[in-house]
Amino acid sequence: MERIYLDNNATTPILPEVAEAMHACLLRGHANPASQHEDGRRARRVLESAREAIGEILGADVNSSNPDRLIFTSGGTESNNLALFGLCGQASGRLLYSSIEHPSVVEPAQQIARGGRVLREIRVTQDGVLDLNHLETLLSQPTRLVSVMLGNNETGALQPVREAATLCRQAGALMHTDAVQVVGKLPLTFRALGVDALSLTAHKFHGPKGIGALIVRAGVPVEPIMFGGFQQMGLRCGTECVALAVGLQKALEAWQSEADERAARMARLRVRLETALLQAVPGAVIHSAHAARLPHTTNISFPGVDRQALLIALDMAGLSCSTGSACASGSSEPSPVLAAMAVESGLIEGSIRLSLGATTTEDQIAEATHRISLAAEKLRR
Repeated sequence: MERIYLDNNATTPILPEVAEAMHACLLRGHANPASQHEDGRRARRVLESAREAIGEILGADVNSSNPDRLIFTSGGTESNNLALFGLCGQASGRLLYSSIEHPSVVEPAQQIARGGRVLREIRVTQDGVLDLNHLETLLSQPTRLVSVMLGNNETGALQPVREAATLCRQAGALMHTDAVQVVGKLPLTFRALGVDALSLTAHKFHGPKGIGALIVRAGVPVEPIMFGGFQQMGLRCGTECVALAVGLQKALEAWQSEADERAARMARLRVRLETALLQAVPGAVIHSAHAARLPHTTNISFPGVDRQALLIALDMAGLSCSTGSACASGSSEPSPVLAAMAVESGLIEGSIRLSLGATTTEDQIAEATHRISLAAEKLRR
């Protein structure tokens, strides 16, 4: 039985051309890019070329006399931690985040609150979209930082980040967006979004695990959260891995070369999957169905079915999916995202997340529909 992988929001398989580019880079035996000798300077040139290429693709200003900063990190979690701790710093003001944020935003925010900073959640609508009126109300009090993800990792609902950034700017607050599920899936321009910081990670768009980045607008102060080196302007110490940076660059370039085609293909397959499951399993519900969504993500509930039992049944049937964020998959608690959307408990208990990738095929979607509907009906009986 061929296994079908529909958990691409957790991680994606690395593309062969990305692996090849990294392999070639590793074989060149680059020295430490912080070293002052010729070998180190050669490695530094490759690293900075990758940094510049990534920034340009994502619409950051990397060529002016006062450029935006692209800080390499170990991934989305570190990027989000650096954004929250680094941008809040010692300045006063509240920290706001949406009620559907990833654990890598929620938990650092709660840690910051333990230090005395006031923390507030921004409501979302029943479609899982940020309530801009509630944000505007919260911004009436002095606020240091607002963090709102660009695309939700569980439902795929896209968030009005540009509009939120405008409200933040008018209120004198900084704005961060976790764009981990959007970068490499949909076009975005950092400068046009109007945010002060943006997080991304390579392994969500068929790049290597272990590298991400935080883009910070020029002039915005950031305090480091790691100490022990001068690398990356002192904002993120530690020896940079040239091969990982090259892998991130190559994965982003691979997406850019077929961005429209890839998004259209995944959206078509997602609609086909949703339509077939709604027909095959009476009572099934697609969450955030009326919102603008990521092309590759669907969250579907099967009333009367236990989500954990369904996950296990599908795994045994050769299909990989999830019940929510992989970073919280060890928890048996109901999805906080669906709870924030006021989804009834019976639907939350029967929900799974299916996420496609650039390598997902039509045959896999057809077979996935068969396996999911069969497992759901069997568990329901």
